[in-house]
Amino acid sequence: MAAPIASAATADGAGEETQVKAPGLNYFVFALFFIFGGITSLNDVILPKLKELFTLNYTQAMLIQFCFFTAYLVIGIPGAQLVKKIGYMRGAVVGLLTMMTGCLLFIPASQTATYGLFLLALFVLASGVVVVQVVTNPLISLLGPQKTVHSRLTFAQAFNSLGTTIFPRVGSALILGGLAGVTASELSGAQLDAYRTAESQAIVHTYIGLAVALAVIAAVVWAFRNRLQGEKHEQSSLLGGFQLLKRPRFGYGALCIFLYVGAEVSIGSLIVSYLMQGHVMGLEEQAAGNMIPYYWGGALVGRIIGSAVLRLASPGLILAACAAGAMTLLGISTHTTGAVSGYSLLAIGLMNSIMFPTIFSLACEKLGSKAADGSGIINIAIFGGAVVPLLTGVLADASGSLATAMILPAICYAIILGFGFYARRPA
Repeated sequence: MAAPIASAATADGAGEETQVKAPGLNYFVFALFFIFGGITSLNDVILPKLKELFTLNYTQAMLIQFCFFTAYLVIGIPGAQLVKKIGYMRGAVVGLLTMMTGCLLFIPASQTATYGLFLLALFVLASGVVVVQVVTNPLISLLGPQKTVHSRLTFAQAFNSLGTTIFPRVGSALILGGLAGVTASELSGAQLDAYRTAESQAIVHTYIGLAVALAVIAAVVWAFRNRLQGEKHEQSSLLGGFQLLKRPRFGYGALCIFLYVGAEVSIGSLIVSYLMQGHVMGLEEQAAGNMIPYYWGGALVGRIIGSAVLRLASPGLILAACAAGAMTLLGISTHTTGAVSGYSLLAIGLMNSIMFPTIFSLACEKLGSKAADGSGIINIAIFGGAVVPLLTGVLADASGSLATAMILPAICYAIILGFGFYARRPA
């Protein structure tokens, strides 16, 4: 999952560079991109697991993504205000410890076999992710010249994609690999509760391991909390950033962030169910889960390539081409069968690769001293990851067809294509 940055331009918006002195800090930022990207992508693995355990329809299952990405709506601006007050490094510690707390909440959720508690744990976990993103994204723009911010952010997002590629593979083996020979739909009463508790232990063990890792990382960050030199923050009102939506370029870009995250999450959430269909690839649950890394791995490859290509061609036109490619692949997937259908859906990850950083940097050109406010609004726009997947699930349940439900992500990409063409010239 990608995340917003704040521009490093000065108040006059002319592109004069402002950088902080922190040798080696870029490696720290890359590591955080890897961590929160990986944790976010685990939703694609636990979604089919909880869908089976609690016998959910697609709409109910998509509440997992809804609760996770609602944190961006609720925490986005307060998180940015917190980071302004206590600084980047201390803000990172707060975010990491909040993520750790969310991971530990999976323990009571499993012991009580309560779906609502799983959703609460995901919301708390996501709240920490939001704060960490508020820290890492502005730092990317500050750790280098403004003229290379498009390619530098895309390169940093490659580490995010590395996490989203590795974590689902490991999570699939740990979480989906131990499914019992019976299903929740065959049980009731005390037997059903016992089954849910036992089967959800795989989720608990995975997230306890993550909690330990997050505690260690938080301790390391705290030890280096005073390392960052030249850090400055412009104070603003809590809701002042919403005035930026009056700027057509920024408002259109914020809408596209909403739609892009929604489309990306919708497809990632349904990969397992989609590939398990008999007319597609007919895979077992764990085998389908093992295919998720191909989707996110495409984004990894694309971001590495894109970090170089974006230096050579118009970012807006490249964005439009990628959106057109995603629409084409969706059309192929939903109108074919077998491996062609499955792999064309997975290949959309390659098209997604440069979308988030390119949309953001195009939307935020010339924001100058209001860049931090723009970053807060973009954080809220990531709420699209809650809304669009839920609507996609509703459409899947209403139509009885996952292929029909893919119309919604296709519409999202069509609007993004328009923005790429609109923003093809500098602001």
